[in-house]
Amino acid sequence: MVEQEAQRSAGSANHSVSRIDPIAVVTLVCVVVMLTTSFWNLRNLNRRISAIEAVLGAARPAGPDPDRIYTVNTEGAPTKGPDNAPVTIVEFSDFQCPFCAKVVPTLKRIEETYKGRVRIVWKHLPLSIHEDARDAALAAEVARRQGKFWEFHDRLFANQDRLGLEDLKAHAEELALDIARFEADLQKAEDKKRIDADIAEAKTLGIAGTPGFFINGRFVYGAQPYETFAKIIDEELEKAKAKR
Repeated sequence: MVEQEAQRSAGSANHSVSRIDPIAVVTLVCVVVMLTTSFWNLRNLNRRISAIEAVLGAARPAGPDPDRIYTVNTEGAPTKGPDNAPVTIVEFSDFQCPFCAKVVPTLKRIEETYKGRVRIVWKHLPLSIHEDARDAALAAEVARRQGKFWEFHDRLFANQDRLGLEDLKAHAEELALDIARFEADLQKAEDKKRIDADIAEAKTLGIAGTPGFFINGRFVYGAQPYETFAKIIDEELEKAKAKR
């Protein structure tokens, strides 16, 4: 009797074991698969993140060091604002660059907000990828000879789809420039040399794209929002106040 009970108990236990083991195995397999899948997905995600970072890193020009103070030659360059302004913003720009056009309203806001305290200096940096940029730069210099650089500057940025040679002449006519003189001045080497000098200086400074700015020698790259410029301008104004 006791032996029979023992046998029944043993049989019942063996039956339970045989019933539980497959479930445990399946559960374990599922856990392993899930862990493997998660590891694989994480590995792929890391690879994608690395790839994105590499692309972003390649797209972002190294450029000048924003923590350094650079000396930029402003002699003879087109300017707006008083010569003795405590803050000078030097802009290296390209008339065909969409980002340069995007920052124009920001610079106008700076002129209005900091009137009398900021001087803006223009430097030419026509990029090779913009086929009309160099001619536009030359035309702006030629317009400058007739006292209309900034008017021509504004017109070019407002009409970036009209920068061909005939378009440039049309802009000159609409600004009431002397067209015969304008056309003759386009052939002069002096203005071409000025543009070449600006390009060479930009290369020496390490500027890789447009627009590029130096605010009292501190580099700012790209069409940054007004707040970015204002922060640096305010800092420079405080420095100037402390020196008085």
